[in-house]
Amino acid sequence: MSEPRGYAAIVLHAHLPYVRHPEGDAYLEEKWFYEALTESYIPLYMMLAQLAAEEVPYRITVSLSPTLVSMCRDPLLQSRFSQFIDGLCELAERETLRTRWQPQFHETARMYSDRFKQVRSAYHDTLRSDVTRGFAELANGGRIELITTAATHGYLPLMEVCPSAARAQILTAVRYHRKVFGTTPKGMWLPECGYYPGIDTYLREAGVRYFFTDAHGIENASPRPRYGVFAPIYCPSGVAAFGRDMESSKQVWSAHEGYPGDSDYREFYRDIAYDLDWEYIRPLMGDCPVRTHTGIKYYRVTGRTEHKQPYVREWAMGKAAAHAGNFMFNRERQIEHLASAMDRKPIVVAPYDAELFGHWWFEGPEFLEFVIRKIAYDQDTIKLVTPTDYLDEYPRAQVAAPSMSSWGYMGYNEVWLADCNHWIYPHLHMMARRMSELAESYAPPQPDPVRRALNQAARELMLAQSSDWAFIMKAGTCVDYAVARTHDHISRFDRLYSDIRSSNLDHEWVSRLECTDNIFPDIDYTVYSASPMASAIREMHTPAISSAIS
Repeated sequence: MSEPRGYAAIVLHAHLPYVRHPEGDAYLEEKWFYEALTESYIPLYMMLAQLAAEEVPYRITVSLSPTLVSMCRDPLLQSRFSQFIDGLCELAERETLRTRWQPQFHETARMYSDRFKQVRSAYHDTLRSDVTRGFAELANGGRIELITTAATHGYLPLMEVCPSAARAQILTAVRYHRKVFGTTPKGMWLPECGYYPGIDTYLREAGVRYFFTDAHGIENASPRPRYGVFAPIYCPSGVAAFGRDMESSKQVWSAHEGYPGDSDYREFYRDIAYDLDWEYIRPLMGDCPVRTHTGIKYYRVTGRTEHKQPYVREWAMGKAAAHAGNFMFNRERQIEHLASAMDRKPIVVAPYDAELFGHWWFEGPEFLEFVIRKIAYDQDTIKLVTPTDYLDEYPRAQVAAPSMSSWGYMGYNEVWLADCNHWIYPHLHMMARRMSELAESYAPPQPDPVRRALNQAARELMLAQSSDWAFIMKAGTCVDYAVARTHDHISRFDRLYSDIRSSNLDHEWVSRLECTDNIFPDIDYTVYSASPMASAIREMHTPAISSAIS
């Protein structure tokens, strides 16, 4: 490949809320995790590993949230997923028999059977029941850059009134990433791309070099960035901010205007769980009392009506290849235009939720594979890089302060602070203040029972802060579950606080909480202490910055 005129940074953010329920096996929400493994995370790993095995040149960025990493490494969930994928393979086998006289569905049934067996084999034989192992190997091989996000995906802008809470989310996440993967993450995906001025000082303290914002976070920065979102800016803290490119995002995100809405792609909502007899699909449902998606779907999008035509895999793959070519063509024209007006190579940042690829958009992993292959071999205008690659090439850039921003509806907190969910924040703020109070009052070392209770209080606070609960309440899906989870963590924290303060700990109850909410086994409650930040930040973590470019 000749010298490119610009760069593209594909960023996949893999995150799920902490939905581990050891108290029972009938939790529908735990199935979110199994579906994401089956349809997104393992297929994406398999695709990226195959490209690496073929020595296809590529570099992409993958954000693995601490809650997702913790669930992937949890023995209970690993065992339950094994049972789930076995059941799915069995159901797909039965489908190949049931559809043998239905040619419009039979080939698709065989495809699912083969696909689920490949996922099961990769999970057990290659990944040894831990998907993070595979992504770590890709990172060690230089194919992907692994980054993290806040500890429980807490929405940071609404923690500004309790700075210690935002700081704890960031430091705990970085420490956990370092424990699991052995390195300090160079970047951080701010949950929901939520940024507020000053949060970058905690990123700097943690050794993080860069983060992402939505486009208007950069476009409304002060002073106004000369290159818009097509080059990073440095915050006054020295941490770099990359802005999302809206054009590349819209082409992939939008179900109506983007690629996923094409008539030949698989229809997400038409699942056999709602078409076939309950007794037939019940073995896969386990003890769940309601019908849920199996992942076996025989129809294509067809159009915007209820009428759907059978899915034809060959047609869908043709569209995925064509759309990948269109995506690359548009980025080429975009880069050529930008390069003519900039004194450095532009970078187009294309960030997506990883679950879009495979779960919501069934052909998404294949589309992404086509994009990577085409960029590697079919053009010489663009090169795939990571944000760190770009910062290493251009260590000097404009200094500006991004504006408060998020992605989602309207872009300024509206999703996470609405009539349906605003009630949670007085509780979260009180909990954060009390956690800081405990951290200051109970300086280490503490007796083991007290230390464990303090650490559990920190876990309950972080789990209550998950942005997912507010999002679910706003979206109107599984609202009862989100409300119950919020109430549970609040009540557990309140009792822990009261018992610690009154020196009246119920050690058996604390032990049960440690088994139920067991995330971050090495959590340190003193992360909520108001002790000053380290006076010296390692130079290796601090980018060289220039004065603002005029």
